[in-house]
Amino acid sequence: MELTDKLLSSYVAFENRVDTNSDIHEIRSKAFQNFENLGFPTKKLEAWKYTSLNSVLKQDYSLFPNKENAIQLADVQKYFIHDIDTYKLVFIDGKYSSFLSESTHDTFDVCLMSAALTKPKYKAVIENYFNKIAKKDNLTSLNTAFANEGAYIYIPRNVEVEKPIQILNFTTGSEAATMLQPRNLIVVEQNAHVQIIERHQSLTSNPVLTNAVTEVFAAKDATVDIYKIQNDDTNASLVDNSYIEQKSNSIVSVHTFSFGGNITRNNLNFYQKGEHIDSILKGITILEGKQHVDHHTLVHHIEPNCESHQDYKGIYNERSTGVFNGKVVVDKEAQKTNAYQKSNNVLLSDKATINAKPQLEIFADDVKCSHGCTIGQLDDDALFYMQQRGIPEKEGKALLMFAFANTVLESVKIPEVKQRIAKIIANKLNVKIGFDL
Repeated sequence: MELTDKLLSSYVAFENRVDTNSDIHEIRSKAFQNFENLGFPTKKLEAWKYTSLNSVLKQDYSLFPNKENAIQLADVQKYFIHDIDTYKLVFIDGKYSSFLSESTHDTFDVCLMSAALTKPKYKAVIENYFNKIAKKDNLTSLNTAFANEGAYIYIPRNVEVEKPIQILNFTTGSEAATMLQPRNLIVVEQNAHVQIIERHQSLTSNPVLTNAVTEVFAAKDATVDIYKIQNDDTNASLVDNSYIEQKSNSIVSVHTFSFGGNITRNNLNFYQKGEHIDSILKGITILEGKQHVDHHTLVHHIEPNCESHQDYKGIYNERSTGVFNGKVVVDKEAQKTNAYQKSNNVLLSDKATINAKPQLEIFADDVKCSHGCTIGQLDDDALFYMQQRGIPEKEGKALLMFAFANTVLESVKIPEVKQRIAKIIANKLNVKIGFDL
């Protein structure tokens, strides 16, 4: 049975099984009808011109894994940022693990989407925010149709969360092939502050497809820092759909670190609905083999006096493929906008590929908007200079690539995350670096 047919036949059973209110049932029903009409995206769509899901969709995925594999902390601890104290929401094969998690309802909520969708105490937040900014495209609609479990984070006004929140999704291989669709909702009220670390990790050699959707709402004067760590095995594919709405004077930054997986597609969408907003999108991608990562970004400037900064660095080796498709839209009313977009890429192999398509759509006349893209190789003169001073070629190349990525790393606000990313980069480059970035 093809995956589309399997999803169609499974939807009714899913809706009958989950317990949610009639409004959520209606949202799911409309989303499913939309997916049924659209189907999975193909390369015929401009937005998917450089990324094909055909090879991924051929697997016979289990949509609702029933088998349970026991996971101990020792099995997964290396995937946690364990150097610091954090709140943790851990999901194993799509199901919440209370043993590995640390949730809270003390002044703010770090808990489960399944509880938020069913319990009356969360009804007002769900009605105001759930599925309000998520696009009605193919894969987001599919996620909405099956939305049930994931992270629910609500930070009331004037609350600064003192320790980061980790959202970790593990797949154990309890089924021959697994498809997961986590749904996250993050609401940060006025003058609140939170830091979030998100990771999807396969613990198996069996195929895994994750279609995730996250909605983030940052109210006036709120600050939200999100770090996405993508360093999965080559059997795992990820479509990560993130939608972020900002109000006046808010600051939201998203750092995406893509180091592994089969096919990874990051859809990152910012909507600025207020003045004096700052949106920050940064990423580092290091690939090898036949890995494929597609960064698809949108920043929509709707009101005046706002800023956005995009800085993506990519290093591609062997037959790997990178895509950067970044769009900045500046509405007519969004005067005094300052929008900056940059994609710099290094190809370490003649067979590696990067497809870059930076875009600006500007309808205002008093703005500062720029975009740039570079594709090249390491500086041979700089490498020769380092070798003349006793630095071996491999370590010299690694130092150059570390320096290349440092403009992104230096903006990471959690030291332990910065150290973890530096170690992952060193491992990817197969060197030992004797300093911290």
